[in-house]
Amino acid sequence: MNRRFATGIIFDMDNTLLHSKINFAEMKQAIFQLWTEHGLIEPTFDWHSHTASQLIELGRKSGRLTSQLEQEMWGAVTAIEKAGMHEAVLENHAQEVLAQLMERHHLFILTNNAYAAAEEALHQTGIAGCFEKIVAREQMTTLKPHPSGIHYIRRQYPDMPASAWTMVGDSWIDGKAAQDGEVAFIAYQGHAQDMERHDVAPQAYIADLRELLTML
Repeated sequence: MNRRFATGIIFDMDNTLLHSKINFAEMKQAIFQLWTEHGLIEPTFDWHSHTASQLIELGRKSGRLTSQLEQEMWGAVTAIEKAGMHEAVLENHAQEVLAQLMERHHLFILTNNAYAAAEEALHQTGIAGCFEKIVAREQMTTLKPHPSGIHYIRRQYPDMPASAWTMVGDSWIDGKAAQDGEVAFIAYQGHAQDMERHDVAPQAYIADLRELLTML
């Protein structure tokens, strides 16, 4: 049975706890090519300035996405994820920080990756046991930056108010999901310009995960 804590922390995975080699540019290009080949978006569309999750949502909203085409897209995305996660390593101090935080907080992973890839990487790096649950794209109705995953996690402890939760991530998409999910956001090695461009206002910027031990 889970222990009852007053607060919870939601961690992004890639480039927050794990340093992976997922080629996100390749992933975006694969989605873009698939969508243009089947007429979901125009070949002149500026895919470089969008995230993979945004490109996926554009395909879903096009009205032309078939189940077969979506399956083909996820196959391409998953292959790129698996290749990049194969040699993932922990961010500096991740293990020691998580070991301390799990003694007084509910800890969750929230990732746009597939559950199987995330679980394998977390077990491989030895930190899977720190988390009550891995929330991956299979548990979300819409990927980050949508707050679907935040809502899913908060439903695990409905008696805890939004103010009891904090998300930690490196990207504006994590911050946007946190803000729209009404929880605090701490940016780990995040780029302030990217945050400002997308109207994300982190509670704090940190450069070292150990800073969380005095903040949370």
